[in-house]
Amino acid sequence: MKRGEAGLRGGIVYIGLLVALVVIGGLAVSLGSVQLPLGQVWRIVLEPVVPWIEPDWSPARAAIVFDSRMPRVVGGMLVGAALALSGAVAQLVTGNPLADPYLLGVSEGAGFAVSLTIVLGIGAGAVGLPVVAFLGGLVALLTVLAVSGRSGSVTTLVLGGLAVGQVAFAMTSFVLHAFGTGDQAKQVLFWISGGLGAVRWESLPVPAAVLALGLITAAASGRWMNVLHSGDDAAAALGINARVFRTFCLVAISLLAGTAVSVAGGIVFVGLLVPHAATFLVGSEAHRLLPVSALLGAVFLVLADLVARLVVAPGELPVGVLTALVGGPVFLVMLRRRRRIA
Repeated sequence: MKRGEAGLRGGIVYIGLLVALVVIGGLAVSLGSVQLPLGQVWRIVLEPVVPWIEPDWSPARAAIVFDSRMPRVVGGMLVGAALALSGAVAQLVTGNPLADPYLLGVSEGAGFAVSLTIVLGIGAGAVGLPVVAFLGGLVALLTVLAVSGRSGSVTTLVLGGLAVGQVAFAMTSFVLHAFGTGDQAKQVLFWISGGLGAVRWESLPVPAAVLALGLITAAASGRWMNVLHSGDDAAAALGINARVFRTFCLVAISLLAGTAVSVAGGIVFVGLLVPHAATFLVGSEAHRLLPVSALLGAVFLVLADLVARLVVAPGELPVGVLTALVGGPVFLVMLRRRRRIA
């Protein structure tokens, strides 16, 4: 595909995803146990900044929009974008299309740290919890890097991530069964299952800042990621220390994924599958792939959360359960295709 055609296609994809994000976000605020007319939802949202809109709704409906559903939708956008971006970076810098924060053990390490904080009763708060999650993910990542040693083998890295992730998950289960009380068990179960029901406005500034930093960093280092994706030899020929740069990127992944886990718990397969869909739309060049992955991840998770809320209404299915039910079979298909190619 020529550069001009690729740019035009990328622009169309960006606009389409932005429109989809607005439409699906509006539907996610409108639909639920109490259904609100979509037009009224937009008037409620715009009323604070558009002075000529006359309120024709009750304070209770405004509270549903601003205090309950909008934080959830915005949180879904931030978490989906962070997970998809971290997955895209992982696949670029490891050269493995099956890499994502879960396969590298980062998300499980972050989940264990958050669960331990809950069980110990440490009030980390909206700012402290992402820090705890990042540190847990970083410890898991450093363990994986220590296991992989100096070989730099991507296969060893991913296998080490799987092993460390399983150990972190087992430790989470042990802490829950050995020390957790009833309420703590419910909270930890939320983190294990993954969900957006507990998201509030005060929990969103840190994830928003981390995502913005991740996008800026990805944009600045996208060219190096393209080189690394071509192989360590190509990177060395251009004077790039592949091991150092890959480690830097993996630390960034742990920050993005850890923050996402601190907000929404363990939502699987977003970081694995969304970058593949983005590659299909705009190709594998980092400067197009990374922002499209983030946008598509935001759209996907908000839509998945909406479906999870509606499919068992008036109850609620954790969105992490839904993404696992969808992503698991797709992952098996991908593994089978790779085996046939190999």
